[in-house]
Amino acid sequence: MTWSLGLEDRGVIVTGAAGGIGRAVAHAFAQAGARVALVDLDQAGCERVVAELSQPERHLALGADLTDLAAHESLVESALQRFGRLDALAHLAAVLRRRASLDEVTESDWDLQFDTNVKATFFLNRAVATAFRRAGGGGAIINFTSQGWLTGGYGGSAVYAASKGAIVSLSRGLARTLAADGITVNTVAPGAADTAMMRGGSTEADLAAFTSMIPLGRMAQPDELTGIVLLLASDHARYITGATINVSGGQIMY
Repeated sequence: MTWSLGLEDRGVIVTGAAGGIGRAVAHAFAQAGARVALVDLDQAGCERVVAELSQPERHLALGADLTDLAAHESLVESALQRFGRLDALAHLAAVLRRRASLDEVTESDWDLQFDTNVKATFFLNRAVATAFRRAGGGGAIINFTSQGWLTGGYGGSAVYAASKGAIVSLSRGLARTLAADGITVNTVAPGAADTAMMRGGSTEADLAAFTSMIPLGRMAQPDELTGIVLLLASDHARYITGATINVSGGQIMY
């Protein structure tokens, strides 16, 4: 018996593709046979990841600041022109400004995190959904949140967690609205993944304390987040929408 995801030659956009989890997701889609448009603020980082992929000429590196909402339509159009089709968006791009306490959070911290994590998500999702509709409907949107959407943030990360909670609510609203067009919208909620974002501003003692709360006893490797993304992008998940998938090693159970 064989079980295929059926992603061969599908067109996929992956944002945050130069980062730890984004890079792993881009690799996984490429290994599944999809054609990937890698989007990140770091153009050179995207190009390095594309060069790592098998048959790099099948893929596309796009440097972009997603807070520039006017750039979204051209990103989508670039992927469509290169691949001839667009089937899925895996939206991982996000920013965390970790502060030691609430008193250290600035208005700039708030604006950067909400502009990047929430506002850009809405407008990019809308641009992709418009492309899906023009192609006749169908398609999958997978947004990344965090376990913090449920637990809340610790100390100065309360703003980041609030932005991730907004992504869950926004994605559920989009799922309800876009379902009539056969478009699914789901979120993936990682727990502790061993990435630069997770380690940034944290001591080894901080990480050890956090890891001690995880029943599986360790942080996730970035590639352990990829399976659920590919599943949600595939036809096997076409009856799943509005869901938030918990990938936290058992730290959060619901």
